[in-house]
Amino acid sequence: MNPSTAMATVVVDELVRNGVRQVVLCPGSRDAPLAFALAEAAERGRLTLHVRVDERSAGFFALGLGRATGRPAAVVCTSGTAVANLHPSVLEAHHSGVGVLLITADRPPELHGTGANQTIDQRNIFGSAAVAVDFPVAERRAGLNPVWRGLVCRGVARAETGRPVQLNIPFREPLVPTFGDEWPDALDGRPGGLRWTTWSASRALPGNRVDFPLPARTLMVVGSGDPARATSAAGVAAKAGWPVVAEPVGAAAAIAGGARVLRGGPLLLGTGALPAHLRPDAVVVVGRPTLSRGVRGLMDRVPVYGIGDHPQWTDPQFVATHVRSWLDQDDLAHVTGHEPGWLAGWQDAEDAAGVAVADLLADEPWPTGLHIARDLVDALPPRSVLFLGSSNPVRDVDLVAHHRPDVVVHANRGVAGIDGNLSTAAGIALGGGTPAYALVGDLTFLHDANGLLIGPGEQRPDLTVVVLNDNGGGIFSLLEQGAAEHRGSFERVFGTPHGVDLALLCAAHRVAHTRPKSAAEFRAALEPRPGLNVVEVCASRDGLRDLHARLRSAVGAAITG
Repeated sequence: MNPSTAMATVVVDELVRNGVRQVVLCPGSRDAPLAFALAEAAERGRLTLHVRVDERSAGFFALGLGRATGRPAAVVCTSGTAVANLHPSVLEAHHSGVGVLLITADRPPELHGTGANQTIDQRNIFGSAAVAVDFPVAERRAGLNPVWRGLVCRGVARAETGRPVQLNIPFREPLVPTFGDEWPDALDGRPGGLRWTTWSASRALPGNRVDFPLPARTLMVVGSGDPARATSAAGVAAKAGWPVVAEPVGAAAAIAGGARVLRGGPLLLGTGALPAHLRPDAVVVVGRPTLSRGVRGLMDRVPVYGIGDHPQWTDPQFVATHVRSWLDQDDLAHVTGHEPGWLAGWQDAEDAAGVAVADLLADEPWPTGLHIARDLVDALPPRSVLFLGSSNPVRDVDLVAHHRPDVVVHANRGVAGIDGNLSTAAGIALGGGTPAYALVGDLTFLHDANGLLIGPGEQRPDLTVVVLNDNGGGIFSLLEQGAAEHRGSFERVFGTPHGVDLALLCAAHRVAHTRPKSAAEFRAALEPRPGLNVVEVCASRDGLRDLHARLRSAVGAAITG
């Protein structure tokens, strides 16, 4: 057995021994030893192997698998620019706190600096976004097996703490299996019976507990992050009588804690000055809220207490006066008083806003993004999974959809890019085992069209992708550049119409496609179906800015009386 084959065999064996069960492989030349070893392990039922041809999509697919299973998945690629194409998914994983293993094949040291093909300095290429583990090149000498195993073991352990980890492994030719002399060490043995075992950072409650007063008139905001942290903190809100505004990815966890999670929180906070009876004395922020300008505006005006432990704590306005890692029932002693009318006032405002939203959408021709967000969430089967694309889809759900405690919601909110969304959703669908749906815009869909590229022998996700196609970048209509004074240059450089026929694109990938023309047809298209299905809803960006202005005005009038 040649050195490269031996090292690849040991690496794959140690991945399996340490609980890695999902591996995404991107075919190449330099990673051929790993490809052979992974194929053999998959045939023996030791792991599940997925093959993807686009490294960028593969990285996000592995991210989705990790989100759904709660265990780090691995993505394997060849050397050179293949490694660089993993960078977007690494950044998303890093900022989301999702562990993923990046197993990057490399050229041996003697080829660096020689002009050899597909040879770059890829060691620590991801910088501070990933833990870098460099392997020694495989050689025919005793004592290397424990070194390889130890490096894999340590890499998996770091990934289990929510960090991307790069295992950079140089291979010399031959890169395909050859058989002859036995390898110096037995491949599955360890000197003296030594077994490497993984370790994980303690998940015990952190020691930096709350040590400041929490007013009775406190509002809690829940963003993305650890669901257990959100559930624990929401339990405090429930006992203290605080209203909770939760982004879609955090709502189910907050509801599980018993809190009253307000529907349409961003609308309640984004209509201008709050009525006096709804103005909080403090805001407790759990996790990373990233969606609403109304939430950020509120955080400018009152003391802000943060609950979270991600190194990239969300505080771009530098308003948080205290940041702690955990909040639970033991901290109720710090709540100063109780005001029964505080929560009741917010519930009344929520009810009034709900009527205003329903009336406005009833008068508005179907479909708009708001219609689709509301109707999709209402129609989802129990115990399903929903992935929300960046830009308008996640915000539309945040504005008008009901919170479903029986639906798990995911979104790439670490960096919040539109890249890799289809692939992340596919990974979540395959890793979760429940009916899975995604809601994305047309540019997000096109940006990751290679997420539809799944070989005929590969496992296909049971995933329904709803695409709101308004032929361009609808979110820019709602931002400053969408104002009337910028109309002359808007369409080309922000609206970016594309004119792509999504039905033909799906047909080229042999993916089922339907284009409902009514709300009833849309609901029928959402019935769970096996395989990958695309439901395209065509809408117009014309009038979108005016619609949202009227929505804010209607809700503002409703809650101020």
